[in-house]
Amino acid sequence: MTPEKLSDSELNAATVDTAITSRMSARAFTQRAVTQQALHDILQVASRAPSGTNTQPWKVYVLQGNSRNSLVDKVCAAHDALRANPALAAAYCEEYDYYPEKWVSPYIDRRRENGWGLYNLLGIGKGDKDKMHAQHQRNYKFFDAPVGLMFTINRIMGRGSLLDYGMFLQNIMVAARARGLHTCPQAAWNGYASLILPHIGAGPDEMLVCGMALGYADTEQLVNSFRTPREAVSEFTRWLD
Repeated sequence: MTPEKLSDSELNAATVDTAITSRMSARAFTQRAVTQQALHDILQVASRAPSGTNTQPWKVYVLQGNSRNSLVDKVCAAHDALRANPALAAAYCEEYDYYPEKWVSPYIDRRRENGWGLYNLLGIGKGDKDKMHAQHQRNYKFFDAPVGLMFTINRIMGRGSLLDYGMFLQNIMVAARARGLHTCPQAAWNGYASLILPHIGAGPDEMLVCGMALGYADTEQLVNSFRTPREAVSEFTRWLD
């Protein structure tokens, strides 16, 4: 029976809920290969995400093997060069504002809690610039995941299409969990779009939305014990009669 033909009573809420609640941003992966069939199935399921007037604004590039490794080398080299010469920052700019220009509470508080919670777990202090740089660069190695995904959108699309895109990305992450896989969505790549877009063969009309690491999480690594808190429903919900 196809999913769309299942009645509400036949849907297993516990299974769906577990796929959602067990999702985390994994930051260490094993080298266990992910089959192309599994990747195809995940993307096929994810494509059922809703989008305004069914525009389906997503475009996906799957990097494995040489394509993955050579991109890692390029971006890590640029990341190192930028640290050595901050003036290079002008060459590595994000095309859209993922974060606000000015941080305010409670968002800045949550951001700090997240960042220092992770660094404290890893034994990285506020003055450990080398360790911070190395940990940040783990993003550009896809945290050793064997699969890297890059997502682009046509620049002509409006901001609402980014909302559609978010639902598509969430579908990928939940579908991956249903298959025993983990992911890490990564906006960290966005500043290096000038290197990434030519590498993946994206056209001039495409804008980088984000990257994502995908694979089997290395459960032996301390970093994967990190869990971020969530606000209670009562904190973000108003019930109106």
